[in-house]
Amino acid sequence: MWLNIGLVIAGLAALVIGGDFLVKGAVGIAVKARLSKLVIGMTVVSFGTSAPELIVSLQAAFDNVPEIAVGNVIGSNIANLALVLGITVLIFPMPVGINTKKYDWPMMMLASILFFLFALNFRVDRWEGILMFVILIGFVTFLIVNSRKNSVRMDEETPDNDIPTGVINIWKYLGLLLLGLICLYFGSQWLVGGASDLALGLGVSKHVIGITIVAFGTSVPELVTSVVAAYRKETDISVGNLVGSNVFNILAVIGLTSAVKPIPIESFVVGWDMMWMLGISFILLPMMFIGPRIGRVSGVILLGSYITYIALLF
Repeated sequence: MWLNIGLVIAGLAALVIGGDFLVKGAVGIAVKARLSKLVIGMTVVSFGTSAPELIVSLQAAFDNVPEIAVGNVIGSNIANLALVLGITVLIFPMPVGINTKKYDWPMMMLASILFFLFALNFRVDRWEGILMFVILIGFVTFLIVNSRKNSVRMDEETPDNDIPTGVINIWKYLGLLLLGLICLYFGSQWLVGGASDLALGLGVSKHVIGITIVAFGTSVPELVTSVVAAYRKETDISVGNLVGSNVFNILAVIGLTSAVKPIPIESFVVGWDMMWMLGISFILLPMMFIGPRIGRVSGVILLGSYITYIALLF
């Protein structure tokens, strides 16, 4: 038992470190490509912070523990908005950019509803996964083209201290990307293996382990990134990162995982967990439009929703 707990902790630590390296490397390369912070937050950072979910879910699918793969994504999406955004706006109330309201939130809801519809037959098939990933590619392409069309540049938005303004050493950031991927690979193996054995030893279902411990662990990069971005007043990265991560979790993580290996989904997941995911995603809409920013009252509601969900789950 203690060995499994140690593996879970080591896996979580490796995922956090790997996610941090991946985000720093990806943002450095994106700066070289002169992408706006909004696009970086919605695409590069979102993909980087969703990489733990992707690696863990693929590992779980290959290890024949689909409960962890599905629970990881649904639990992470709930945690991203209810826990991470809730904590972030409790500390730093945040304004929401017009593009988040016009493009990001609608795409998140579309992805969530599509995932729900595909899961109604209690499995996500290979063609459904491919379709979700194609939709993601189209959305990311639209964001990049739209950003360049409006001539929004990173260096026009008061660059942050971690982003170099001089000559960018591309090899440094490629090295960070590589280190991040290595940490994510080993972290996912330790986490999935330790969590699966721990669930069996404690008599707790793999689904509950996946939707709580594993989902929280893979959401830590989003939590750290969002709090730091909010502290630095980079609200485009902070809000865009969370909404974008939910889009990536479904369209990329579920999409790629089911494209590689169709994922079975249990009936209570469709009737319970997905309802919470859809509900929390939906209540974000009025919070974005009531007042100039998402404030502390919304943070209390979101965090309270997460605590209620976890309490009812157990």
